[in-house]
Amino acid sequence: MAEKKRISVDSPATAKSFAQHLREGMDRRGLKQADLIRMASQRGAKLGKSQVSQYVSGKTLPRRAVVQLLSDILEIEPSFLMGEGTPAVSAVSAASSAAAATESAAELTGLDAEPMGSFPTVIPAGSSAISIPDPPGRAEARPAAAPEPRIHMSRLDKNTNSVNSASSHPEGIIMSDAIRTFSKSSKLDNVLYDVRGPVVDEAARLESEGAHILKLNIGNPAPFGFRTPVEVIQDMREQLPDCEGYSDSRGLFSARKAIMQYAQLKGLPNVSMDGIYTGNGVSELINLCMQALLDTGDEILIPAPDYPLWTACATLAGGTPVHYLCDEQADWNPDLADMEFKITPRTKALVIINPNNPTGAVYSKDVLEGIVEIARRHQLMIFADEIYDRLCMDDAEHVSIASLAPDLFCVTFSGLSKSHMIAGYRIGWMVVSGNKRLGSDFMLGVNMLSNMRLCSNVPAQSIVQTALGGHQSVKDYVAPGGRVYEQRNYVYEALNAIDGITAVKPKAAFYIFPKMDVKKFNIHDDEQFALDLLHQKGILITRGGGFNWPEPDHFRIVYLPRMGVLREAMEDLAEFFETYRQA
Repeated sequence: MAEKKRISVDSPATAKSFAQHLREGMDRRGLKQADLIRMASQRGAKLGKSQVSQYVSGKTLPRRAVVQLLSDILEIEPSFLMGEGTPAVSAVSAASSAAAATESAAELTGLDAEPMGSFPTVIPAGSSAISIPDPPGRAEARPAAAPEPRIHMSRLDKNTNSVNSASSHPEGIIMSDAIRTFSKSSKLDNVLYDVRGPVVDEAARLESEGAHILKLNIGNPAPFGFRTPVEVIQDMREQLPDCEGYSDSRGLFSARKAIMQYAQLKGLPNVSMDGIYTGNGVSELINLCMQALLDTGDEILIPAPDYPLWTACATLAGGTPVHYLCDEQADWNPDLADMEFKITPRTKALVIINPNNPTGAVYSKDVLEGIVEIARRHQLMIFADEIYDRLCMDDAEHVSIASLAPDLFCVTFSGLSKSHMIAGYRIGWMVVSGNKRLGSDFMLGVNMLSNMRLCSNVPAQSIVQTALGGHQSVKDYVAPGGRVYEQRNYVYEALNAIDGITAVKPKAAFYIFPKMDVKKFNIHDDEQFALDLLHQKGILITRGGGFNWPEPDHFRIVYLPRMGVLREAMEDLAEFFETYRQA
């Protein structure tokens, strides 16, 4: 009988050698430490995080049963893990692995590592392979022949359409028994966009089952009968043959020239062609600016309630959104004291949304001058979202905040989606104004990102000049007797007539942000309220929390549907609140 000798594991190098081969085996299978723990559990064994970490780092040598378990998971011979032999595919099947794990439960439950030097494995003299004795019954549990290894079908031989053998492919082609899944990026953990979120998903499910849903959740004019001006459509049709190629990354000359002239009429100082950028809607440009400006931990002031894209884009860029309150008792104007209180040395910029979405507020010149003074004192950049500036009602005058801040660095956003009822065309813009020297480096980042996306939608750019220079049909909508004006008045009165509901009258846009008496309705979860309303009445709204409002007491209604539909919706809403008490 051949002489047997004990493997010496007194030296830390043995554990380190094991760790090296373990990592190689994991790399071949594309596995991580967490995968080892999970796959061991699937085999009826238990591996702890700290234990696996010690094996992988070479601090501890595992027991023989653990070595066998790991070799089974990695589908390689135990001898390879122990530093001898090649990473040949193990003949042990998943079934035998499970049986072995079950039958050695005494060793594999808890799996405390043995001290260095206590590994009881022996090898025959003159043999290059390590013998790890099977636990009782293991040999009987093995199948007569090993099953064929699972092969990545992407490894097909291009000439023969046959699968290459495992031994002929040094990278290893064995598929994992466990199916790999893909999780969303952790960057999205704190991102919220409930305008299209879980409640909307539930509405889509109900629609797929045949339910009729009234969508009062999104400002999309087309489904409610608002039409694009005919001359705008005709202009695009005529220019389509000239829109097949990329434009300058900033946009077409004609579009930017018209935007520059519009900005000058609004009083924006120091505006030039090189500071005007077109985008696939304002949304794209907001994201571009947040990426260009914010480093991890930088703070930016954003209103509450806000249009949630601002908060989402700032978060994705690594910044920290800080929400200043808008005061419902003051017609939803920004609380300037709260705004200034929340400024820290890390604050880089502040955002205003004027006219406001979701409240419909239009800020007075006095309020805007107060914001400018705060930005001036703290040397902040100003972002002004003014997409609704042409939808003001009741003689409310829109003032661009940039016109009041020639010494500050300002970026003003606007577009045609709402004013010309062409949300689907996706055309917006941003205008840099004021003291541009303060943001010269930021603009280098904007240029880089603008170049990376090549350009915005060229056919939509082609109609900017016509849209801004022609008849502004939106004025008819927001004047007394116009659809938006009359529907706004009706919804405002109907909501305030419901017991437990109050609402401030909007001065612009096509949104209203009513407040609920949370005590009367026992509301503690506004998403649940939105779901209850959807299920009971088929009305889809956006909850207040979707606009980063801190309390569960508000929701937004879009009043774009025609009057007959709105009357039915308000009647259903009143009926809903008559009996609603949140569980």
